[in-house]
Amino acid sequence: MDWNRVEGSWKQLKGAVKEQWGKLTDDDLDVIGGRREQLEGKIQERYGYQKDQAKKEIDDWYGRQKW
Repeated sequence: MDWNRVEGSWKQLKGAVKEQWGKLTDDDLDVIGGRREQLEGKIQERYGYQKDQAKKEIDDWYGRQKW
């Protein structure tokens, strides 16, 4: 998985991330800044997921993006 695409396109992808994980605030998205580890942590925090579950959700979401 080439996460650099997400980091490079973060401003454009923030809307898609917000659609997927609506509990994330705009401030959360600014702090995340496209960094996967930060996204995983915020999803765990907001949704109460375990690390593996957050990783799987991100992988699934990433796979559905049209690059």
